[in-house]
Amino acid sequence: MNTLFRRCAFTTTVGLLAVCAGFFTSVAWAQAAWKPERPVTIVVPYSPGGGTDVMARQIAKVLSRRWNQAVNVENSPGADGLIGTRRVIEAKPDGHTFLVQLPSLMLNRHLPGFKGTDPVTQLLPVSAYSILSGVYVTHASIPGKTLPEVVQYCKTASKPCTFGTTENAARLRLQMLAVELPSMIVVNYKGGGQLVNDLIGNNLNIALMGYTAVLPHMQSGQLKVVMVSGKQRTPVLPDVQSSIEAGYPQLTGETWCGLFAPLGTPKPIIDAVAAEVREAVKDEDVLKSFSRLGASPIGNTPEEFASLIRDESIRLTELVKRFPIQ
Repeated sequence: MNTLFRRCAFTTTVGLLAVCAGFFTSVAWAQAAWKPERPVTIVVPYSPGGGTDVMARQIAKVLSRRWNQAVNVENSPGADGLIGTRRVIEAKPDGHTFLVQLPSLMLNRHLPGFKGTDPVTQLLPVSAYSILSGVYVTHASIPGKTLPEVVQYCKTASKPCTFGTTENAARLRLQMLAVELPSMIVVNYKGGGQLVNDLIGNNLNIALMGYTAVLPHMQSGQLKVVMVSGKQRTPVLPDVQSSIEAGYPQLTGETWCGLFAPLGTPKPIIDAVAAEVREAVKDEDVLKSFSRLGASPIGNTPEEFASLIRDESIRLTELVKRFPIQ
């Protein structure tokens, strides 16, 4: 009996030690969250100077400070964001290369002539850190202060109105507008610089784009914003109608900016970086920068971001069925 008791006691002690060892190991992992061992690169697959680029640099600045490690933002535009995206897909999945992308990432597989594997399946979502509305902009000489007034002008204009954008998700919205205005011509631009130049030169009638690129030209009186794409007015443009107010609920849409990692990046790294992004969006300078752009912070978990991507992908796929991308 004493022998049996000693065996049970021994077994219980070993079990408790194993549980304690597991507990303290977990605590150690939590206390020693992953950090990069060398400079980190964040690839922005769009031209420098736009809102996407500005926000990425603000996040990178905070991450660099928190990690005590250089975090470099590199612009790699072209092919609707695919050039920079593929660069990250091919990078070593060790937590030292990340990608900034937008909802248009889900549309690449629907592009005419697209070949290869859907890039969404070759990336891991880390965290979406901001969301913002687009703006519908015209040259100051175009009649009308609201989008319905501009559309009415286009219906009676002597020649078809031209609508420009640089992003696939925005092109879908313009095709929805074309249902009401079938004479309009959608012009696809590779970068926001040429689009803005054509607007200022009155060679383009209206565009759907980010607020950042419009602001200086709006302040100078050359351009005007006639609608924001969000469900509500934005604080940076309190006098401009939302898509709901303007009577265009089908044009409602907001753009998130999120961080992705190459497929194969270990989960502890993904979780650690997402946690740092959630802290970064609380930074005072980041909040001020986002506010100036008309953006709101998010900072969600990898699981929440993955759910957002799935929902957005379903919505955009349904739209593409109705309005194929040209």
